[in-house]
Amino acid sequence: MEKQTIDRVAIVGGGTAGWLTAAILAKKLNSLDPEGVQLTLIESPDIPILGVGEGTWPTIRSTLQSIGVDESEFMRECDATFKQGAEFVNWRETPLKGSKHSYFHPLSAVFHSAYDFNLAPYWLLGQSPQPYDMATTTQSRISRLGLAPKKITTPSYGAIQNYSYHLNATKFADFLKRHCTEKLGVKFICANVTEVEQAGSGAISSLVTDTRGRVEADFFVDCSGSRAILLGQALNVGWHKIDDIIFNDTALAMQVPYSSPDAPIASHTIATAHEAGWTWDIGLHNRRGVGYVYSSRHSSAERAEAVLRDYVGAEGEGLEVRKIPLNLGYREEFWKHNCVAIGMSAAFIEPLEASAIFLVEAAANMLADTFPRNRASLDYAGRKFNATFKLRWDKSIDFIKLHYCISGRRDSQYWRDNVAPASIPDSLQEKLTQWRHHPPSKHDFDYAFEPFVLDSYLFVLYGMGFNTDLSANRSAFSDGEQALQKFAEIDRLSERLMAELPSHRHLLEKVYRFGFQAI
Repeated sequence: MEKQTIDRVAIVGGGTAGWLTAAILAKKLNSLDPEGVQLTLIESPDIPILGVGEGTWPTIRSTLQSIGVDESEFMRECDATFKQGAEFVNWRETPLKGSKHSYFHPLSAVFHSAYDFNLAPYWLLGQSPQPYDMATTTQSRISRLGLAPKKITTPSYGAIQNYSYHLNATKFADFLKRHCTEKLGVKFICANVTEVEQAGSGAISSLVTDTRGRVEADFFVDCSGSRAILLGQALNVGWHKIDDIIFNDTALAMQVPYSSPDAPIASHTIATAHEAGWTWDIGLHNRRGVGYVYSSRHSSAERAEAVLRDYVGAEGEGLEVRKIPLNLGYREEFWKHNCVAIGMSAAFIEPLEASAIFLVEAAANMLADTFPRNRASLDYAGRKFNATFKLRWDKSIDFIKLHYCISGRRDSQYWRDNVAPASIPDSLQEKLTQWRHHPPSKHDFDYAFEPFVLDSYLFVLYGMGFNTDLSANRSAFSDGEQALQKFAEIDRLSERLMAELPSHRHLLEKVYRFGFQAI
């Protein structure tokens, strides 16, 4: 008879997904207590971490704080810098030679459109002469000037402007490993899983390793990346492809040194559109992480490398380029029997909006909050998890596709294919039709667990020049005086912050040397 209580969890796979999941579970399920859930993480010594420089969401601050991580120590150990959003270059239209267009998707607006005051219709009616992101946020202006989101006197994890981090993913995984094993009670096994043993019900009962024998547990988390050795291979859960919607299936990555020790460090990701994809440019403390995400159906590998090297310029001469295949899609189930997949074993979408680590956080937190200590709760918890993450991934696909399908670029087959209606999900097409005559509102976002909120859609839509015609509905927006006051308030706040905040590099040097004060 199967044991009815679930007291032991085995996580297969390390990297950011495995160790971040372990940290969240260990803290929330109290692994240091003998009566808490006991965690074991099995990591292969033979599989390198796929680390190319990562972006995060602001949720990572509360996650790190909750698991007991010192912010300054984390930043030093992981080459971390501050991230205030992303700048999208040349997405709106085909650039003329020697020129560019860009807009920002910052991490916050001054007035949240869903809860405070939606400035979008008043901007559309011409009440601010500035681009949408500059009119409605201070953060876009701060980022454009290379300023930091806080001061050295701001407490640890506190913010003047909302922020997340850019980090070295390999160092982050090592940092979390030390924290989990030294401070959170996670047991670590360095071995390869060679066999997955199952009970008669189909549930996993134990794992056989090459050097540490059999590992028994009551619940299993698959963080083994695209191999998905538990959920995919052992439990035979299929993979739902999305390459008919999102075309980019390959990445090239480089590590680029700064041109000088005092070179500015951008406090935002720079995402530049090209003929068959886009480049990311992430400023870490000691170098830039630069890469090209592209569609192999629309570009050869040789041409893609030429595009990347042309973007990097002389600083990339002689540098190695690493090629990374991307398997876009998600599992038909994320949770089956007593096993859940988190990270790339569960799903993967191109890194355009840096959602990967956030979705690991979200999955680990939901697993911890709904953890079934008794097997009688497994089916319910699994159904809720599957429904929630099917929603999260479908909504993520819609938002990523939005960046492409409203572009005015037609300079290559890649861009022409991206605007073809057949490649746009019905759920997104319905919204775009509505938004042609009515600006997005909170009523377009039905679920608490949607990863991309109203403000994010507004920044992309109107940064890309999407046309919402309000000529027949002007009378519905009668708070013009209040809107003008709010636009003016944002201008005043921006001026004050531009005068007070330090440069990003200046703050980083102080953080690395002195650290923030503890809260």
